[in-house]
Order: sequence, then structure tokens, then C-alpha cells
Amino acid sequence: MGIRGELFSKKVLLQNRTYFFNVKENRMGDLYLNIVESKNREPEGFERQSVILFAEDMQAFLAGFDESLRVLEKANRERKRSGPPKSRVDRDPEHQGGWKSPDHFGGKQSLVKKGSFRGDEPPQRKLRVVRRKKP
Repeated sequence: MGIRGELFSKKVLLQNRTYFFNVKENRMGDLYLNIVESKNREPEGFERQSVILFAEDMQAFLAGFDESLRVLEKANRERKRSGPPKSRVDRDPEHQGGWKSPDHFGGKQSLVKKGSFRGDEPPQRKLRVVRRKKP
């Protein structure tokens, strides 16, 4: 067993983030993959996020990953064939700027809550990110 149970580590450098793929073994002898994403936030330091996958869950994870990858590749091929995406003005001849209210789309308020659009701002998505603090 290596340092802190590490059996393998691979670092992937991208333009604005770094990924670490670490195969580790815990004290009970269970093997797992720890995927860490690290982004440099200049004044604050680094922001790190981690995903842990145990060996027995890997096949189910990879099946979902492969299916998602196929959908991404298909969408990318279709996008390249159809050319660049059209702007909102091109898609909607009645577009007058700003975001349309839910009533404009045939009253489909089950998809978007009424009043969730403010001025020219797009609807905000709330994402929950779980961060692990260093001990």
C-alpha cells in the first residue's frame, strides 16, 4: 500500500482546471477511485471537489457514463451538421428583448414558476456543491 493508501495516481491538466484520478485502498481493504477537480481561484486559493466510487459500484457507474457519452457525441455530431446555433432573435420573430414570461409559452407553468423571470436576466439555477474541508 502506498502513501495514504494510494495505489495509483494520474494528473490531467486542462486550461483552467486540473483533475486527479486516484485509486486508493481504505483501512478495511476496500478499493475505490477518488476523482478530484481543482480550480485556481486567485485570491482565495484552490477550490476542490471530489467524487468517490467504490470498486463494486464501478460497472454501474461506467454504464451510465458510457450512455451519457454516446448522447453527448450524438448531439455534438448533429450540432456540427446543422451549423452554428441560432440566436434567440432568429428563433423568435416576435422577440423584443428580455426573457419571455411562462405565460408566453402557452401557459406551461408546470415547467417554470410564474414570476421567476426578472427583467432581462435568465432564470437562475440553484446548484448544490458539496465541498470537503481539509482536516
